[in-house]
Amino acid sequence: MIASFLPMSDTDPTFNFLISMIYSQLFNLLCDKAYNVYKGRLPVHVRCLTDETANIGQSPNLEKLVAAIRSREISVCLFLQVKYQLKAIYKDNADTIIGNMDFQLFLGSTEPTTLKDLSQVLGKETIDMYSTGESRGNNPSYSMKYQKSGKDFMTIDELAVMDSDKCILKLHRVRTFMSDKYDATQHPLYKETGEYDDKNKLNIQNYVHQNLKVRKGKMFDMVKV
Repeated sequence: MIASFLPMSDTDPTFNFLISMIYSQLFNLLCDKAYNVYKGRLPVHVRCLTDETANIGQSPNLEKLVAAIRSREISVCLFLQVKYQLKAIYKDNADTIIGNMDFQLFLGSTEPTTLKDLSQVLGKETIDMYSTGESRGNNPSYSMKYQKSGKDFMTIDELAVMDSDKCILKLHRVRTFMSDKYDATQHPLYKETGEYDDKNKLNIQNYVHQNLKVRKGKMFDMVKV
């Protein structure tokens, strides 16, 4: 197993384009390997978990890649704070990218565009409505009316105040449903995480080696990033 650490500043986007280029090159190399070596599909599924997608910047041709890599046994999960972040980066191609995702997981948000889109996806539900009327006078009367009507399954304001322990999953060819979030502390391997014990945290400095040897008389430029 090889782990590549790509640390970047969360306030300075100067070098974010390098991260974007690495992701793009990764997809291209994996697709070429699948096509040229394994006759179209990788023997082991590769899943890319792209955290902080909006901070990485725009990946070239991502709208085409997400449609092509699925047949190569490659998948990518994009993590966004709000859905609008994707539209801000990829403009009209954002809908194409979202359309090629087999599932969308909503963990909670207050951003209006995200809530509006999700409310429309959830669709309508049928409700029973009763109305009554009464008139008083010399000839009093009483009436009752019953009818069925439709309403949003969950309105924007209901989604905005959704319980933090709940999530909504939109799965391909399956009706969207609400579920409890998984309690990570109940995972069998939770005790091996840095959250459980600081001793388990990875110290990246232990894996950084600066053994650069410069020959006498050789000119070079040193850049600190």
